[in-house]
Amino acid sequence: MSEDIIQTKLSAARTRLILERPFLGALVLRLPLVAAGDWCKSTATDARSIYYSEAYIAELSPKQVQFMLAHDALHCALSHFARRQHRNKHRWDVATDFAINAMLIGEEMQAPPDALYLEHFSGMTAEEIYPMLNEDEDREPVDQHLYDDYDQESEESNSEPGDSDQGDSAGEDQSSGSQQGSHAPQPNRLSDSTEGRAGRPPPLSESERQDLQTQWQQNLAGAAQVAMQAGKLDGAMARLVDHFLQPSLPWRMLLSRHMSASARDDYSYTRPSTRRGSGAIFPALRSSEVNVVAAVDTSGSVSLEEIQQFVSEVDGLKGQMRAAVTLIACDQEIVGTPRRFEAWEEMEIDLASIKGGRGTRFVPVFEWLEQQDHQPDLLLYFTDAEGCFPELEPMVPVVWLVKGKQPVPWGQRIQLNG
Repeated sequence: MSEDIIQTKLSAARTRLILERPFLGALVLRLPLVAAGDWCKSTATDARSIYYSEAYIAELSPKQVQFMLAHDALHCALSHFARRQHRNKHRWDVATDFAINAMLIGEEMQAPPDALYLEHFSGMTAEEIYPMLNEDEDREPVDQHLYDDYDQESEESNSEPGDSDQGDSAGEDQSSGSQQGSHAPQPNRLSDSTEGRAGRPPPLSESERQDLQTQWQQNLAGAAQVAMQAGKLDGAMARLVDHFLQPSLPWRMLLSRHMSASARDDYSYTRPSTRRGSGAIFPALRSSEVNVVAAVDTSGSVSLEEIQQFVSEVDGLKGQMRAAVTLIACDQEIVGTPRRFEAWEEMEIDLASIKGGRGTRFVPVFEWLEQQDHQPDLLLYFTDAEGCFPELEPMVPVVWLVKGKQPVPWGQRIQLNG
């Protein structure tokens, strides 16, 4: 298969990802696609580019090419190059592949036959999978992870005097390039390249690793925003984004994104009055009011100051998004009467009147929702998540703003910082 055909195949796969899976497509766009020398047997990434073997790409179906591009992009977006710590490199590489492949196969993407996959690893992170693997793990990742030390002893023994210093200098140059936001492939320092094909890049230095981790956290947040605006971020991908962005993004930013995703802006072609203008129909942007229910856990584990902070943040966001908010206080039962605030109304509450102090049950809020004539577009629940949840997930989208480290059984979880 000719080089032009391979390029077309890769471009088509990337385009399909952008159109059908904008979250993954936005990540892949951050990585230049580079034809590699004989050292690359399938695909590879150094957290700056995706390298590929033309012979390997030629053997894959179009959907399998999409899978491999998404696979390498997720290694970067999830900062696998910075999370290994003390763990064995090969075992860690296998764990990261199991985590990513389970996620992509769960999204009904088509994996190549040599991809590592076990169904019981679905929904697990690489850190959770790692201890479940054998210490002498002999399985191989589907791709090559170039961002970490590889065959270090062999490289050092075969190097000429002075090579190490030259490599360190080049590493500093690469680090400087990454700080400038460049994703272009860096000059090759190794000699195992073929004519017209990229040589194998060196592993990352510590400074490069840190710079790229920050950069990829930003890329992950940007890709999530693109997908949320397109209405195509849910399931495992949404949970992944929440898990990895919670520690690094302020909860206010995450809350704003979820409320923005619930806003319903669309174009209307309603015929205008014939008494005004020519009667021609032009598209006009119409915004429907967003209906939000904000529930507050008043069981005693959340302070009045924290409740006021949450209410103030929701109050600031609702005016920007034309959102009407119904505020509910609940411990074991709903405390007081739920109160609705229109988009233009300031949310003023008497904290003393809503303070409960008993145990925590989330069920009463969901029972109240079921009794309403119209369901809200979004339920925000501010809590420490230590309580009794409903057995079944409701049809209403739920965002839990959690103080503490307790998990939630369903819905989107935002960790409150501080």
